[in-house]
Parts: sequence; C-alpha cells; structure tokens
Amino acid sequence: MKDYQYSIKISALAEEDRPREKLLLKGKSALSDAELIAILIGSGTRSFSAVDLSKHILSSVNNDLGELAKMSISDLKKFKGIGEAKAISIVSALELGRRRKQISDQPKKIKINGSKDVFNLMGRELMDEKVEHFYVLLLNRSNHLIKKQLISSGGTNGTVADPKIIFKYALDSLACSIVLVHNHPSGNLRPSEQDRVLTGKLKHVGENLEVQVIDHVIFTDVAYFSFADEGIL
Repeated sequence: MKDYQYSIKISALAEEDRPREKLLLKGKSALSDAELIAILIGSGTRSFSAVDLSKHILSSVNNDLGELAKMSISDLKKFKGIGEAKAISIVSALELGRRRKQISDQPKKIKINGSKDVFNLMGRELMDEKVEHFYVLLLNRSNHLIKKQLISSGGTNGTVADPKIIFKYALDSLACSIVLVHNHPSGNLRPSEQDRVLTGKLKHVGENLEVQVIDHVIFTDVAYFSFADEGIL
C-alpha cells in the first residue's frame, strides 16, 4: 500500500481548530505563529491548508519572526500559494509589530511631580545660557509631559512671554496643566516684579480656560526658584 501525504483543509477542521474561530473562542494568545499568519493569508493551495503553508514559510526562517520580518514581498512570493496580496498582508502585519515595539522601547513618559522634576528635565538645557529662554511644559491629566515648548528667547534681562501664544500651545496639545520655566542669566535667583505679575496673569487666564498653571520655575546655573514651593503661586 502506498503512503499518501495529505493536509486537511481549514474548512474541514473542527470549529475550535480553525484559526479564525479559534481566535474568537480561545483568544489570540491561544494561536500559534502559523495560525496567526494563516489568518493573514486567508487560504492555502489545493495541496496545503493556510496553516500548512504558514508553517512552511516559518520553517524556512527557522521559525524566527524577526527573520520573517526581513523578507520582502518578492521573497514571500517565491512560496507557492503566496501571491502579491498575501505577501503584502504579511509584510504589513510585521511592520505594524515593528512599529509597536519601537514605541514600547522608547523611554517611559516623564511625570512632573514637583519642582525637582522640572529641574531634572530642564536644568542642563538652560545651564550656561547667556540670554533668557522662556519655556512652557505641557502636561496631561496625570501630569505626564506632553511636550516642552520654547515660547521665546531674548536679551540678558528679559524675554517676551505672550499669554496668547502660551495658551494656544496648551489648547492645541489638549494640556490640562502647564509649568512655566525661564532662566536668569544674571544669576539672580529671585523673581522680578515682572515675573510675579506675569505669573499672576497667566494663572488667571489658565483658570478661565481650565488649564492650571501649577508652577513657575526660575533657573540659574546653580539653583532654581519655584513659585509653588514658596507658596506664592
């Protein structure tokens, strides 16, 4: 008697063993790599099911998804049963996975819990500057940094901090709160009367816009002054 090799079509399998149905019944983690790829390609050939074809593709790269991700559309089309559309599906899915990993590998979001965090974030940036720079830190509801935004830079005695520009950035970024930051190249750590007036004005505008000004931190090369820490905000 001859030995016949055959593969069962996905449609003939028990429902719980079909990749799509298995995902619905048992969840995505229950599927093998080959079964997930089989869902992407949808169908196999007359001789091989989509799962068998996927296993064949994986075996060619020693079941290494990293190596599979390096394959081009032309490489994948060399496998019988993989046309351009199926190859594009595989390449696209692996590229999404690569991008997700790239995002997850990035540093964790910076959280501003107080003036020390502001100092750690901005200290090196403002050290040894010969002119004033005015920044605003835009924060979300959890006080995580959305972005740090340079508002203006100018002379040794001051720079322009236009409330309209500051709150435009805040509203465009959907910030829930902001921290004002600027440096004093003179080395004088104490806020000027202009600093105090500006801080009060911005706090008032922020209250009306529901964007809280939670601190104004002034830097010199060796120390910093926090309005919030001093209780004058």
